[in-house]
Amino acid sequence: MAGTARTLAEKVWDQHVVVRGGGEGGAREPDLIFIDLHLVHEVTSPQAFDGLRLAERPLRRPDLTIATEDHNVPTTDIFSPIADLVSRTQVDTLRRNCEEFGVRLYPMGDLDQGIVHIIGPQLGLTQPGMTVVCGDSHTSTHGAFGAIAMGIGTSEVEHVMATQTLSLRPFKTMAITVDGELAPGVTSKDLILAVIAKIGTGGGQGYVLEYRGEAIRKLSMEARMTICNMSIEAGARAGMIAPDQITYEYLRGRPHAPQGADWDAAVAAWDQLATDPDAVFDNEVHIDASSLTPFVTWGTNPGQGAPLGDTVPNPAEMADESEKFAAEKALQYMGLEAGTPLRDVAVDTVFVGSCTNGRIEDLRAVAEILDGRTIADSVRMLIVPGSMRVRAQAEKEGLGDIFTAAGAEWRQAGCSMCLGMNPDQLAVGERSASTSNRNFEGRQGKGSRTHLVSPLVAAATAIRGTLSSPDDLT
Repeated sequence: MAGTARTLAEKVWDQHVVVRGGGEGGAREPDLIFIDLHLVHEVTSPQAFDGLRLAERPLRRPDLTIATEDHNVPTTDIFSPIADLVSRTQVDTLRRNCEEFGVRLYPMGDLDQGIVHIIGPQLGLTQPGMTVVCGDSHTSTHGAFGAIAMGIGTSEVEHVMATQTLSLRPFKTMAITVDGELAPGVTSKDLILAVIAKIGTGGGQGYVLEYRGEAIRKLSMEARMTICNMSIEAGARAGMIAPDQITYEYLRGRPHAPQGADWDAAVAAWDQLATDPDAVFDNEVHIDASSLTPFVTWGTNPGQGAPLGDTVPNPAEMADESEKFAAEKALQYMGLEAGTPLRDVAVDTVFVGSCTNGRIEDLRAVAEILDGRTIADSVRMLIVPGSMRVRAQAEKEGLGDIFTAAGAEWRQAGCSMCLGMNPDQLAVGERSASTSNRNFEGRQGKGSRTHLVSPLVAAATAIRGTLSSPDDLT
């Protein structure tokens, strides 16, 4: 109702309602919501384009649709034909579909090609107050700008292509308030892993999470994107952070950002998006940032994590039977014994990259640790920039030379080892420390074992060969 205090999510939602559903409570009909930006890649779009073709429908708003090649692409020899037939077919199909329907596509080798959730922000396409969708669960990344950003299924992708709208019921709201300051060496990746461990992988189900508090306000935009990126791992529909001066400085001057008087008007509108002081959330969680230390996962979902200084947990000490069973199963798959210090866990591979931690800020942090050092003989390290622009910037700053001098493989842009849909995979039984977002069974290759870590922990782990933080190098 007019005059009622509202949260950030409620304000953005209300601004995009085309038709409001009738009814009350659980019987309420969905709202029809306008979508400002539709991001497309090669994996979830072919069936949607086919649906348009069969129904003889045009793409409703090509100007609000952007495509890139990311999931299946190789990160070496990018100008040679893709060796894997399935991957090659998906990429070629995307190219044909984009040409037929008039979609702007960033192909391999293009300066603006990269992971879909990295190129949107870097081009200034992602802006505060928007609704953003993509056939990829980690679309929540874009919520760092104060946007409602959601992953959607294939049928929904087709619906947006045909109508530029979605039929959705409003979500509940949850405040994640992070008070205090993060200690040196503790990053946004450690923070979001701690949040997920606290509320569980289903704790955010049905909610839009709004991250608030002193620690969040002090984060850079790239760190905020890491936080919102992994909101989906807590079961949330989306994650959001209210726009502020840090947001505006990141966006200012980017290719698709407003210019001149339009910029001033946009900032004035974006300033109104903050949650009203007396707005009420459906749920609230509080985190003391100063209590956090580097965090790693030990199990097979992002909620099975612990501070790096801890030991592998003992399932027998867990009171909840379902939690106990899940932990036993996870430790068996991961090949870990309860009571083992996490710092004693040796890895075969270190992966730096993904839409979680493949930005220039992440690469700079890794380079600072690797500079003048050499990775362990037992470790293979892949460093994969999230976009070609990130790679170009890293090359300009000399980071690529630091990576190769340390013994790491410095790759081209793509999703890479995050999900193993491309040549960058672990072998059966191999163990990785990964800056990506999921540690599910087989996520990085059949039989692979994944520990989620921050870029700082990844770099230190590559040098020592076991899960480590930079403090272990002194």
